[in-house]
Amino acid sequence: MVAILTQTSVSSHDGEVTTAPSRSTHLAAEIATQPANWAEAVGLAARHSAVLPRTGERVAVVGCGTSLFMARAYAALREDGGQGVTDAWPASTHRLARGYDRVVAISRSGTTTEVLQALRDYGNAGPVTVITSSPGTPLLGLGDPILVPQFDEQSVVQTRFATSTLALLRAHLGEDVHAVVEQAKTILDEPDDSLDVARKAEQLTFVGMGWAAALAEEAALKLREATQSWVEAYLATEYRHGPISISAPGRVVWALGPLVPDFERDVAVTGAELVHHDTDPMAELVRVQQLCVLRAIDRRLDPDQPRNLERSVILDP
Repeated sequence: MVAILTQTSVSSHDGEVTTAPSRSTHLAAEIATQPANWAEAVGLAARHSAVLPRTGERVAVVGCGTSLFMARAYAALREDGGQGVTDAWPASTHRLARGYDRVVAISRSGTTTEVLQALRDYGNAGPVTVITSSPGTPLLGLGDPILVPQFDEQSVVQTRFATSTLALLRAHLGEDVHAVVEQAKTILDEPDDSLDVARKAEQLTFVGMGWAAALAEEAALKLREATQSWVEAYLATEYRHGPISISAPGRVVWALGPLVPDFERDVAVTGAELVHHDTDPMAELVRVQQLCVLRAIDRRLDPDQPRNLERSVILDP
């Protein structure tokens, strides 16, 4: 469990006094609320079922960044569950003119230019559902709204909005989210030293298959944003077709979801450390988020304000 510390002043090698980030960040607090958020999302899925995709519908989901990874995870789960064709598109390069029965747009801020433009381009071609945590934003006027301000965040780095949206969508698919909630609670109670290997790693590669591949991409993005770490993500089966060459002693390969055959053997040959838990990939993402807080502390970074990032990407007209 990530404990709460206060900020302290430290001196760099050139004598400049800076403020070392503490564990009492917005990011740490928002990570910790996720089990309760996911439990609430189950009820929200039932409440909003009328505007969520029905079995058999052709569905497109659009988003950017973290929202896109949640869209990809949901699309894989929905198709694997036999509930209908589901495509996930980056909002900037969507293909919404393919004749979908419903479009779902995910945007925490409700102001992301590419998402708004994608829906405006789509117009009245079919039903649209929009999911956001930000009241009073333009997105809400472009479809049937699912507004979840209780999942909003002060940190620029997304955690609970994204995972709670995925929990809502998974619950609508009929999945047992409550079991995942319990796994996340257990992870949040783990001691910091359980992450020592990954915390000290020079480089990390995340892998997964199916919907877990999208969460592997999200895990990598979180560490890049919050800690400026060298992190990559691949399908587990594609890891052996080139990316394996980056693995070496002092580096980590972290697998989300079940391992593909011979994966452990192949990583062992590289000398890299394999991290793998028998945990739902969405709950495993909480463990990665905890690592973000610890590595940010080690690097004296503020994970709430990543370099070069804002809460929303708003482009000039």
